[in-house]
Amino acid sequence: MAEKTGKQLRAPGPVPDDPLLWPFAAARLAMDACFGWLERGPPERAESSLPWTTPNSVALELATMRLRNCARTGAGQPALVCAPYALHRALIADFAPGHSVVQSLQNGGIDRVYLTDWRSAAPDMRYLSIDSYLGDLNVAIDEIGAPVDLVGLCQGGWLSLLYAARFPAKVRRLVLAGAPVDLSIESRLSQLARNAPEMVYDQLVARGGGNVSGDEMLRVWSKAPSHDDIVTALQSGEEGAALLARFERWNAEPLNLPGTYYLEIVNWIFRENRIARGEFTALGRVIDLKDVKAPVFLLAGLDDDVVPAAQALATAGLLGTPPAFIAAASQPSNHLGLFMGARTHTHAWPRIAEWLRDDLPGMLVRSA
Repeated sequence: MAEKTGKQLRAPGPVPDDPLLWPFAAARLAMDACFGWLERGPPERAESSLPWTTPNSVALELATMRLRNCARTGAGQPALVCAPYALHRALIADFAPGHSVVQSLQNGGIDRVYLTDWRSAAPDMRYLSIDSYLGDLNVAIDEIGAPVDLVGLCQGGWLSLLYAARFPAKVRRLVLAGAPVDLSIESRLSQLARNAPEMVYDQLVARGGGNVSGDEMLRVWSKAPSHDDIVTALQSGEEGAALLARFERWNAEPLNLPGTYYLEIVNWIFRENRIARGEFTALGRVIDLKDVKAPVFLLAGLDDDVVPAAQALATAGLLGTPPAFIAAASQPSNHLGLFMGARTHTHAWPRIAEWLRDDLPGMLVRSA
């Protein structure tokens, strides 16, 4: 019976190749596999063998993350980079010289930079929820010293936005880079979310004993993730080859995800669009994005089909921030290029750093 159901649920079309499409590529894996409700968990993952680009120390050990202190000085306004907690490690924010958000912020005069280094889910983490990650983010910000400048990348963007709405006094300025918020605007994410029945996501979590296996998620793609984002960002010659090899190693070291957290994201955010609709409850309070009144910078990729520019920039209309204090950059980049691309780090991230240091933010930035 399980095999017959699996065949009936098979989705047509190619398997998506972008490594940040993990929630919905997972559904394809579940539909293509024939399995029972197995009581086993994904193996615990060892630490990455890849070194960080920016020297750092662990400032705090929490259940969900290691808070990494990349600061060059103990003085100045702190910025916390909230990496996406999806399939891959936080090295996406500190990938390589010339391809590092942390480094670009430092080069732009932001001396106190911190980074959320999310942990791979062990079996005892399977019940951690979005509230668990918001709670630890709050502890980390208290450790750093509020108010902070919060820089959210991709899915770290909606988490940062929820936090800024829940604790508005603790966020001085907010940067959202390629962040999916209003999923009513058409994208590959919203399409994939609608295409699979809810039960296939539940089955995937059950198959992992309550967690989602990163190794199993990698096998969902029929080929290695498309390198278009990173290849167009790399220089030619030996350096380009070395960076591509580093990218492939990073991609091959996935994280396991807590099942509860995963299902909340899939159902509440990508299927039901609760954040944009004002129906998301975070740490006991219904979130109203109009409570976000801090200056906001939105970074969008003109070639981004994961979080299209129209979707990334539409977040401005949901906030309570006055229009004069909302800046935006539309960069000729696809999704991964927003965080790793040399062109983006040459043009967009220096402007973001300047905006963070500016006493009078709010000018609209457009890059060709």
